[in-house]
Amino acid sequence: MNKEHVLEHLKSINYPGFTRDIVSFGMIKDVAVDGETVTVQLNISSQNEEKKQEVISAVKTELNKHFATVNVQLSSGGAQQTAPIQPKTQAPPPILDGVNHVIAIASGKGGVGKSTVAANLACAMAKQGLKVGLLDLDIYGPSLPIVLGINEQPGMTQDKKLIPLEKFGMKVMSFGFISGNDTPVIWRGPLVARMTEQFFRDVQWGELDVLILDLPPGTGDIQLTLTQKLKMSGAVMVTTPQDIALADVRKGADMFKKVQTPVLGVIENMSGLLLDGQVDGQASSVTINGKTVDVDSQGKFSLKIDLFKTGGGKKESERLNVPLLGKIPISEQIMIATDTGVPIAQEYPDSPLGQIYHTIARDLLSSLNS
Repeated sequence: MNKEHVLEHLKSINYPGFTRDIVSFGMIKDVAVDGETVTVQLNISSQNEEKKQEVISAVKTELNKHFATVNVQLSSGGAQQTAPIQPKTQAPPPILDGVNHVIAIASGKGGVGKSTVAANLACAMAKQGLKVGLLDLDIYGPSLPIVLGINEQPGMTQDKKLIPLEKFGMKVMSFGFISGNDTPVIWRGPLVARMTEQFFRDVQWGELDVLILDLPPGTGDIQLTLTQKLKMSGAVMVTTPQDIALADVRKGADMFKKVQTPVLGVIENMSGLLLDGQVDGQASSVTINGKTVDVDSQGKFSLKIDLFKTGGGKKESERLNVPLLGKIPISEQIMIATDTGVPIAQEYPDSPLGQIYHTIARDLLSSLNS
């Protein structure tokens, strides 16, 4: 165990009342390792003796797992970053009083199918008897008008609140309904943040069991506004199997952890290509590209081909210690359903693909209610 290893262990200790660790705060002045003995010099400028002792105790508890002797020396000199103003115990104000649960469908990566997943999960929950809202928060590239086949504008109440459109038994809202889906949005961050907040404050959502948020890629203005202004039940991370997607998904998941929003699970989208075929004759199986698949009594078969790497969703769920909620294959049926504006969970809920979304929806609701 060397100095770098000790610092990694100390990163697990947050300064009391805050979400940030004592290493990133600059509170570790020096670390010296001598066999089974480690000496840590702490630089804590706070005058709160109780918090100082709490940090010292946490350091000793952590390092006693690895060293026979732990020495902690305390000083108050040297440079140290100022602690953030908001402690982790301070929750965002509940500005959506009539909504029981708010679930963010997120990734950090673009092009992984968040909008398709969000729409199908919302439809599945609505079909299961819940009052559901679906909010598309992608200001620059709203997808909901296409995914749900909507080409209308929302109405407005006398007190200037937008009335969500209704589709498939859900209340839905998207910036694309207001701007027109063909109009490019060329806005700076403050305007985007303001519009994001308006979708919460100035939309008449009413009473909902669940509000599903379809988030844009990244960890920028929209995500920050969301976590500051809204108390969320949790986030679902969507990824594709390959490493280039996982790299951004990890950043997105870690962002939610930093702002005290639980990650409810991971969905692996585009998890292999699903091909359906049919053979003539009485064959019980066929071999394609070295893979043997069963043929049913009508001569039909399904073959899954791994276009990308496998196991990316499982790897991320294990890193986060959350469930892998489901693996959704690339399918022509899902593509056609999305492009025609009727999600497959809505049009074919009992199909094998539709059941994937319905199972994920049930598992999510079960975890929230428990």
